[in-house]
Amino acid sequence: MEVEAKLNVLNEEFSLRHDRNPINSIKSRLKSALSIAEKLERVDLEMSVENIQRDIHDVAGIRVVCNFTDDVYMIANALLSQDDITLIRKKDYIAHPKDNGYRSLHLLINVPIFLANEKKIMTVEIQIRTIAMDVWASLEHQLRYKKNTVFTDEMGDELKKCADLSAELDYRMERIRRQVTG
Repeated sequence: MEVEAKLNVLNEEFSLRHDRNPINSIKSRLKSALSIAEKLERVDLEMSVENIQRDIHDVAGIRVVCNFTDDVYMIANALLSQDDITLIRKKDYIAHPKDNGYRSLHLLINVPIFLANEKKIMTVEIQIRTIAMDVWASLEHQLRYKKNTVFTDEMGDELKKCADLSAELDYRMERIRRQVTG
């Protein structure tokens, strides 16, 4: 909630200064206790607060969907410039897409949260991507992991081509936005 509030403030500030919102949508989630337990079991660790804090970095997650690729980096830089945010890790799958075509900017950050009697530092995983990247990732996941279906190399190749088309769409839309805004 803390990070989501920060992102909403950045979006509103940008809207007031530039008369447009860089963020299309924000989705946040907390990993369920069952999912945390399963993840700890996979890496052969017992369920404990210490193990969760040390080894599970995606207990809290936020997906930010931006309109344009430039917005992805602008939002990330604005968030990371805040003095209470600490960057732990950054993976830029936009500049360096995964082999399957996946594109997104992943940030792992620490942020303080204020509880009734204490301040705690929490780790949050943030994925920032464009609308086109989000559509591709959602559909790719749905198709690749459909139950009772054999997923072939040819299907993977076709999804990679779709990812490349999605990236081309982002590039063209960004180019048009720059022409419109000068």
